Amino acid sequence: MPSHQVNFMQQGKRHKLKVILVAISFVSVVILAIVLSQPKSINVSEIPATELDKKIVPDFSQYSNTQEKKRAFFEYLRPAIESQNEYILAVRQYVQGLRAKHLMGESLSKSQIEQLKWLRQEYRIEKKANRNQVFQGLLKKIDLIPVELVLVQSANESAWGTSRFAREGFNFFGLWCFVENCGFVPARRNPGAIHEVAKFDDLSTAMYTYMRNINRHPAYAELRNIRARLRENQQEISATKLAEGLTRYSERGDEYVDELKQMIRVNKDLIST
Repeated sequence: MPSHQVNFMQQGKRHKLKVILVAISFVSVVILAIVLSQPKSINVSEIPATELDKKIVPDFSQYSNTQEKKRAFFEYLRPAIESQNEYILAVRQYVQGLRAKHLMGESLSKSQIEQLKWLRQEYRIEKKANRNQVFQGLLKKIDLIPVELVLVQSANESAWGTSRFAREGFNFFGLWCFVENCGFVPARRNPGAIHEVAKFDDLSTAMYTYMRNINRHPAYAELRNIRARLRENQQEISATKLAEGLTRYSERGDEYVDELKQMIRVNKDLIST
C-alpha cells in the first residue's frame, strides 16, 4: 500500500477519534450541568434559629456611650440577619434548581411539588399563575436584604432596641398584627382600629417575619424591582439603593428613606466592624 494512502487512513482515524472525544466531552458537560442544576435537598419551611433566641433582649439603655450602644446593638442583631439571609439564598438556589428541572422537561417529585406549593402560599404567588410565572415570581421575592439596611431600619424603628416592643416582644421593626391579643395594643391607636404591635417568642421568628414582609408585601414591590434590576445588571445589591423602595414603610415617605440612607452613611464604620 502506498505511503500516502496509509497517511490518509491514519488521518481519517485521528479525525474520527477527535469527533468522538468532542462528543464525549459535550455529553459530559451536559450531564454535569444537569447534575449541578438539580435542586439540593432542603426543608424550605424550617426557619433557621440562632443561640440568641434563648436569651432575653439586652438592655441597650444601660450604655452611656453612644458608639458603644450602637456597636452592641449591631452585634446583637447581625447573627440573626446573616442567618436569615443564608436561609433565603439557600431557598432561592432550591427554586432555581426546580426551575431548571422544569425547563429540562423533568417532572418534579411529590416532595418538591409540596415544597413549591408551600412557597407559593408563603410568598403569595397568584393562584392563576402557571409554573413559569410561579418560578419568576418566587425568584423576584426570595432574595437577600442587605445587612446594613436591616440594621439601620431596626435601629430606627426600635429606638436602638430600647422600645417596649423590642425589649418585650423582639419586635425591632414596628410590625403590626391583626388578631386580638397577638401583640401590644398601641397607646395612640385610632378609634375603631384593630391592629396591634406584633409580639414574637424569639428573635429568629421576628427576623424571619420582617424579612418575609419586605420580600412579599405589595407595599415594597419597588424595593424588589430595584433589587431585580441590580441582579440583572450584575451589580451589588446595595442597602442605599434598596432603601429607595421603602417609602411606604412609614407615613413620612421620602423623609423616612432619606433618614435611613443618612443612618447608613453615619454608621458605616460601625456596621462594617
